[in-house]
Amino acid sequence: MKIGRRITAIVLLLLAVCLLVLIPVMAFTPVGPRILPFLAPSPTPTPRPVLTAKGPPPAVHSAAAYLLDADSGNTLANINGQKRLPMASTTKIMTAIIAIEKGNLDQEVTIQQDAVDEVKKNNGSSAQLVAGDKILLKDLLYGLMLPSGDDAAIAIADTLAGSPAKFVDVMNAYAHQLHLAQTHYSNVDGLTYLTPQGKPDTNLYTSAADLAHLTHYALSNSLFAQIVQLQQYVLPATATHHSYVWDTTDMLLGIYAGATGVKTGYTVEAGYCLVFAATSGGHHLIGVLLHDSDKDPNQRFADAKTLLNWGFALPVLPPPTPTATS
Repeated sequence: MKIGRRITAIVLLLLAVCLLVLIPVMAFTPVGPRILPFLAPSPTPTPRPVLTAKGPPPAVHSAAAYLLDADSGNTLANINGQKRLPMASTTKIMTAIIAIEKGNLDQEVTIQQDAVDEVKKNNGSSAQLVAGDKILLKDLLYGLMLPSGDDAAIAIADTLAGSPAKFVDVMNAYAHQLHLAQTHYSNVDGLTYLTPQGKPDTNLYTSAADLAHLTHYALSNSLFAQIVQLQQYVLPATATHHSYVWDTTDMLLGIYAGATGVKTGYTVEAGYCLVFAATSGGHHLIGVLLHDSDKDPNQRFADAKTLLNWGFALPVLPPPTPTATS
């Protein structure tokens, strides 16, 4: 016991001597200021100011609307954002990002007859693909997203998964991985398929919130972002395919400064839909409008402009300080 006490006393004596030496060094020599920061606690970083929603968002004609600050991840507007609704051709956002991430962009996609038939059978939108043409996957993506080619969606699914049905399985797996709890796919292009009873299939749905977060993820891919901001893509003829000129269906790109995409959609069941993105003053916003029942297809673009103008005009404030929880 005495030996233990002696050891303890020696240790305490040595610590006291060290302190007596260190205090003058830190206080009166150039070395001190360099040592002190490591001993002092780190200061709490000042939260970066972000766009902050104040008051209700402007009224729109859609059943659901959502506006996301892509920089902070904060929701700025949420009108029925968690409601499950059909999403028409905005489905192709998922089709495109899977093709980019899972496919070989330099792979030739052979256009089969089922792709051409998809447009005819379901009165879909078309990239005017010709059966037998062989088009590089990276080129075909423009035909998928700009003119919203249902034929392009089927051709991509056939090539990457062996069939549209198998590609749908991949889409639903992606939705699960991305935690899109209100999203389910039953086809690759967003068209309304009929059940054996002749009624619209209701297993194709998403929410405005899910669609905004999916788009946020997709836009982080540089190729996807490049594709959806173009108004036209020209693919000259080669020995393996015809020439194609694909124009975007997204009129917002031509009427809103700073618009960067993303995708339109329409079916009778889904109404007019729009996923949009824009940048202004260093801020980046992503928005979704689902089920605009207005007879004017351009109303969704007007509503998108209204939401964007409101969002970009919001005050930039520090986020609220988190409160301690017991």
